[in-house]
Amino acid sequence: MSTIRERNKALILRAASEEFADKGFAATKTSDIAAKAGLPKPNVYYYFKSKENLYREVLESIIEPILQASTPFNADGVPSEVLSSYIRSKIRISRDLPFASKVFASEIMHGAPHLSPEQVEQLNAQAKHNIECIQTWIDRGLIAPLDPNHLMFSIWAATQTYADFDWQISVVTGKPKLDEDDYEAAAQTIIRLVLKGCEPDR
Repeated sequence: MSTIRERNKALILRAASEEFADKGFAATKTSDIAAKAGLPKPNVYYYFKSKENLYREVLESIIEPILQASTPFNADGVPSEVLSSYIRSKIRISRDLPFASKVFASEIMHGAPHLSPEQVEQLNAQAKHNIECIQTWIDRGLIAPLDPNHLMFSIWAATQTYADFDWQISVVTGKPKLDEDDYEAAAQTIIRLVLKGCEPDR
């Protein structure tokens, strides 16, 4: 029974991620989510109680990986290793959770109305911690004296692009969907740009 429950919840969550990413919260109907999941509409309410709860579950599914991506950040870490690991984690999120990533980006662009104060605090604390680590590396002369805030913003933008602008990327590359080699090339390109830009001034 628990396996069926977990399977159904996963189907609904994925379908909801796609619908919310495509239409936004207000325009999404639970009937469309159920249809995409291939389940009766009452199942959506049985497992998630409301559209609002389901939307928050979609956000939860992406927030945890985002927070985990920053695990390598510490002031005593090697900047090149930390930044490379972080960029690869962010690319993996865009690859593996593209619809939830879009939902999260839209939520942030609208002022995070559905995030709890605790979630907002977690995300802000994570960002501040990462930026403080970068500033420490700058103070030690380990990387160039860049603005640490804008370095983080640039990494976010470069990696998030592969979720938010997948249609444009497909048109430009002529591929209906990017493969493993494409995501590896993306990671290597962003890592090279960031690390070269962060090389200490001589």
